[in-house]
Amino acid sequence: MRHITFDLSTMHEHGSAFFDYLGLRKRFFVDILKWDIPHNDKFEMDQYDNPTAWYSLCIHEGEVIGGTRVMPTTARWGKHSYMLKDAREGVLDSIPHDAMPSDIISPYVWEMTRLVISPDLRRAEDRARCLQHVGQGLYDIAEAQNVSEYMGISAVALIRVLRQLGFPLERMGTPYHDAADRRNYTVMRMPVHLQNQRLLAAE
Repeated sequence: MRHITFDLSTMHEHGSAFFDYLGLRKRFFVDILKWDIPHNDKFEMDQYDNPTAWYSLCIHEGEVIGGTRVMPTTARWGKHSYMLKDAREGVLDSIPHDAMPSDIISPYVWEMTRLVISPDLRRAEDRARCLQHVGQGLYDIAEAQNVSEYMGISAVALIRVLRQLGFPLERMGTPYHDAADRRNYTVMRMPVHLQNQRLLAAE
């Protein structure tokens, strides 16, 4: 496994990885979780996949097996900001407007969304390794872009897993239940400590 990071201006350097990630998102969020989000028969893509976004993906044998999207909380693209702020302002109705306790606008705080792992990864150790690579990519982006903290919505169960892998996650908001996929979610924050950024064992 390995990880790559890019924004839309450099996605061409990684072949079809960006679109493979969109395809993985469609397979998981639409086909499995049944989320009502923009998609066609191949890809899931929304208004936050714009030039303000960055991506951290995990690759194995040429296939995208995991990834996430991040963007600064200062982002603006048309009428949209970042996902949680738009939810607070009533632009989105799929997330409770009070999921995040207060607005956050800082070039040093970035939102993380659309974290996904391939459902084909059955073994816990493979899923953990994939998450570690995605996380290492987040640290690489943080170092390059001067990010001090990531925040975003996460499944409550996933927070426990990520903590076990060494990610310093903390809850920010009150958990809520999504009736569509029957999962519990909450807003989390992850301070970035670059001096402790190496999550991966030597390969």
